[in-house]
Amino acid sequence: MRCDVSVLDDPVRNSLLGAHAHLARRVGGAVTYREGVCTFAAVPPLPAPADWRDLEQLVGAGGLADLFSAELTAPAAWTPEFAADGVQMVLDPPQARPVRAAVGSVVELGADDVPDMLALTAATTPGPFFDGTISMGTYLGVRDDGRLVAMAGERLRPPGWTEISAVCTAPQVRGRGLASLLVDALAQRILARDERPFLHAVGSNTGAIALYERLGFRHRKDVRFHGYRVPAGR
Repeated sequence: MRCDVSVLDDPVRNSLLGAHAHLARRVGGAVTYREGVCTFAAVPPLPAPADWRDLEQLVGAGGLADLFSAELTAPAAWTPEFAADGVQMVLDPPQARPVRAAVGSVVELGADDVPDMLALTAATTPGPFFDGTISMGTYLGVRDDGRLVAMAGERLRPPGWTEISAVCTAPQVRGRGLASLLVDALAQRILARDERPFLHAVGSNTGAIALYERLGFRHRKDVRFHGYRVPAGR
């Protein structure tokens, strides 16, 4: 399995111009996800002033430009909305299989499950999740007495890669290996497509990073998640 690792340096743009083109909105050199799917947006790697104006037009006056992990500096007039240090991790070697957790029963989640998915992500805050996020890829979950208590899914899709995201477990069932079970199940699906799994984590979430390391993921690079409010009323 050979995957161009350089596409992971700009995973949002490489997803929106490729596998997720059907989920994209675009003005000139700027591109973002449709409203309700994801807030991530991108401009070319060496953006000109016109590219930033295109992105401003896309998100609207006062709107959020979520640049995710892009190594860019937004225009000085844009107001920082959030910033957090993080890590990008890849499953390596790609032929390795994560350790399978022997608990729980995994089900594939669909449109009817979205209210439960929104409730779980609101309670556990694994990262941004909206009613249309499920359209980005396959999402798997575990139910306990009918209640969704754990989930994880596929998000960014740069060529040759699939990101595992929205890994979350309800507090009352933590310690049962459900996160391991779900990440493993998704990794198996991704590898079966001859693609390679990767993921991101906030740097302060050392517990999650340790879990991913046990499952065979390795640190590729440090990243900085950042988003900005574009000027209002211009």
